[in-house]
Amino acid sequence: MADESDQSTGLRNALLGALAVLIAAVSFSGKAVLVKLAYRHGVDATTLLAMRMLMALPFFAALAVWGEWRSERRTTPRELGMMAGIGLLGFYLAALTDFIGLQYITAGLERLILFLYPTMVVLISAAFLKRQISGTDLVSLLLSYAGVGLAVFHDIAFNGSQAWTGAALVLTSAAAYAVYLVVGGELIKKAGSARFTAYAMISSTVAITGHFLIMRPLSAFVQPLPVYQLTAIMAFFSTVIPAFLMSEGMKRIGASRSSIINSIGPVSTIALAWYFLGEQVSVAQAGGTALVITGVLLTTLRRGK
Repeated sequence: MADESDQSTGLRNALLGALAVLIAAVSFSGKAVLVKLAYRHGVDATTLLAMRMLMALPFFAALAVWGEWRSERRTTPRELGMMAGIGLLGFYLAALTDFIGLQYITAGLERLILFLYPTMVVLISAAFLKRQISGTDLVSLLLSYAGVGLAVFHDIAFNGSQAWTGAALVLTSAAAYAVYLVVGGELIKKAGSARFTAYAMISSTVAITGHFLIMRPLSAFVQPLPVYQLTAIMAFFSTVIPAFLMSEGMKRIGASRSSIINSIGPVSTIALAWYFLGEQVSVAQAGGTALVITGVLLTTLRRGK
């Protein structure tokens, strides 16, 4: 009876974890679509990003307080400063280049490029940490970047040569996030993913707000009602909620299984962009998406093992 009870509890935890990761992946994938919908109302990237971060700020501040309260080990001033600094790279630079890039490319291509970050972690680790690139990693890299190449050509057919500009900006965003993960790896182990994310997000919010105040007047916050609605949805359902769900899901089922479920993200973005934005789906984009997902899964599953 005890064994059956343990098996039942384990199965329930696994199912809840898988469901949490699935919802998080789909929620994250909707961000690009919400950004593109907001752009239709004339808001610029800097203003929209500042609004999103400020709306999400109270949730991450509460997460930081909760993380300190439940942990036996307090965050040191040195760790706090390091997390704040890394946050500028992982969320300020990454988010800014991502939002600007979305002005030039489709939501589907944006999500596909951002999905490359595990392969970039491999490259960065090899270049700076002297970690060996395996044969599996090489195959993964070839598949992933060939897939993005196909998807870029799809975008060029609809958006012209500016697709290269947008792709380069979003690629910079993915690279910045990959560096953030590599550099912050040890801090994540010490402080925990919740506190690490919370402090990184708080510091990036300060930076993005300062960027906004330098580049735009306060009157830029006066936007049509749909912009506020879309930003609120983005801040809560595509930022805060999926961050919690992904963390909880990975805790229950592990990184390898989470990565498999998370591969639904690019497909979900393409489907949502087709439905809400009218973005066309071509054979090149579908083939590129399949190659990228296969390549990234090869890398993430190998690292998980």
